[in-house]
Amino acid sequence: MTALTTPARPDDDTSPRPIPWRRMTGVTWRQHRYALAAVAVLLGGLAGWLWIAGTSVHHDYAAVTACRPASAPACQDLATTFNGTWNAMSIPSVLLQLLPALIGAFVGAPLLARELETGTFRFAWTQGFGRWRWALAKLVPLAVVLAAATCAFGALVSWCYQPFLAPGNQELGIYGNTPFAVVFSLREVTFPAWTVATFAIGALAGMLIRRVVPAIVATLAVYAGLAVVAAAFLREHYLTPLVSSDTNVPGTAWIIGQWWTKDGRFAFAGNPPDSLLNACSFPQGPGGKGGGIGGPGGPPSSANPFAQCLAPHGYAPWTSFQPATRFWPFQWIEGGWLLVLAALLIAVTIWLVHRRAA
Repeated sequence: MTALTTPARPDDDTSPRPIPWRRMTGVTWRQHRYALAAVAVLLGGLAGWLWIAGTSVHHDYAAVTACRPASAPACQDLATTFNGTWNAMSIPSVLLQLLPALIGAFVGAPLLARELETGTFRFAWTQGFGRWRWALAKLVPLAVVLAAATCAFGALVSWCYQPFLAPGNQELGIYGNTPFAVVFSLREVTFPAWTVATFAIGALAGMLIRRVVPAIVATLAVYAGLAVVAAAFLREHYLTPLVSSDTNVPGTAWIIGQWWTKDGRFAFAGNPPDSLLNACSFPQGPGGKGGGIGGPGGPPSSANPFAQCLAPHGYAPWTSFQPATRFWPFQWIEGGWLLVLAALLIAVTIWLVHRRAA
């Protein structure tokens, strides 16, 4: 009995074809849909509250701006009521700062740490998709989804708090707020950037620590340190501050520093010393009559009392500040370096996955 065989053609490829990206995307969705659903519920609930609170804020602000003249008692009462609204909204604005940390840590840290802690990586990393493609298909789509969701939420935050930051509020008797301080990290540029950066920190922490809970704690700690460094040291130096000797700096400006000079040389920083304060508060001329450091003519002007009091003696006030017009450049600068940091951390994480022995 004879059997005929057909020789294999040289161009036959017997190696398995790589699994398509779309199939791995489906796996990522099935594995992390509950985490994404939790993020959607959290942001959705807060978005509903922001919409209700923002509608009330905009309604009260419209009543203040429509009241004329602004100095009338009825208009001042409306402004006082609106200031009370800010007092009620300031506490939630502080609590909202925790959102980037919570979302990034609880989605990013378990991403690889759970696989390593349970040992399922031995199966996942030996499939035909490949390690680095597996890590890339997990990290990048989740980062994009988080960025899109938090960008939309940041736009809602900006709309809700916009009346507190509008120019000309001081003329209406409304507290002056600088946009650099009020929910700066929750705007439509910085919120997704902080969230993605924290997500990348969590993924790297999970890869290094290989335990879910310690990785979450480490992520929150690193985020806290990075947020403090950015707010206290980096942010004010994104652009060179302006320096002015004009005491009427806009209320929406971010004051970096204040100091006094005498005869063109530095005298002291901040408030005047007690000796000068006493002299200004109780000016005494020869024989106990008015004059003193403020010069003849009685007490200094109420508009700028210390400047009026100290100016005749060669003292001049100086202020270093960031104008409110630089708000969006600051947003893009901070968002830019955070996204670069996130990209670097994700690249390092993928490299570690590729290098680690299964």
